[in-house]
Amino acid sequence: MIRKLGLALLALALFSPAYVHAAPGTISVDLEGTSFDVNYDADGVEILSAVTDLDFISLLLEVEVTGSPGTLEITLDRIFFDSTFEGVDETFIVIADGDEPDVEEIETTPQSRTLRIELPIGTEDVEIIGTAFGTKTVIEEPPEEPETPIEEPEEPPEEPEIPTEEPEEPPEEPETPTGEPKTKCGPGTVLKDGVCVLEEKCGPGTILQDGECVASPSTKSDVSISKDFIVGGGAALVIAFIIIIILAAISRASRTKNN
Repeated sequence: MIRKLGLALLALALFSPAYVHAAPGTISVDLEGTSFDVNYDADGVEILSAVTDLDFISLLLEVEVTGSPGTLEITLDRIFFDSTFEGVDETFIVIADGDEPDVEEIETTPQSRTLRIELPIGTEDVEIIGTAFGTKTVIEEPPEEPETPIEEPEEPPEEPEIPTEEPEEPPEEPETPTGEPKTKCGPGTVLKDGVCVLEEKCGPGTILQDGECVASPSTKSDVSISKDFIVGGGAALVIAFIIIIILAAISRASRTKNN
């Protein structure tokens, strides 16, 4: 009888929830092709599977609860799953089979957050709702201010090169219609056979004729006129002188007669 009672007490101790110890574990969760390990401690709870719901930003757990109640302590890395608003932590929302179980956040660090969830026996589905998956936000670390790009001063536009115009060559002087050469001689010279030679000049009243200076016709006529004038004037003076002598003689003769 005592032996049976001992066996019964041993069986009761083995199957009693008070003697069920928390079992640590790890479950892998896929997030858009990247696998994240989620650590947990379970007392009367076994996690069968875990998936993400990106539409509702929640972590869905399929569990088997044998404790009354079962206790689940789950650690969520912030880089994997978090609940924040404007850089401040928000409370995770937990739903177990459509009801809200007792939830307590028992540990908070810049890297992770740990929730303690009490689940009634027979619970099958647990949903943990947050605000973002795959975030790298860490509390107590102010966001780095973006560096203001230093704008380098724009280089002044290059001035267009001004083309250097070569001086135009003066146009050639056209030949005169008469066919005269372009060569011009200086004063006192004349062009002869394409060469500038001294101009042969004669004195006043003469002209160049057959290479010799001779009196010009107008000068000859002037000389002849002058000679004629001189000769005529002399003759007139002689006649006048003779007339005066004659008149003087007549006057004297007349005076003698009267006396």
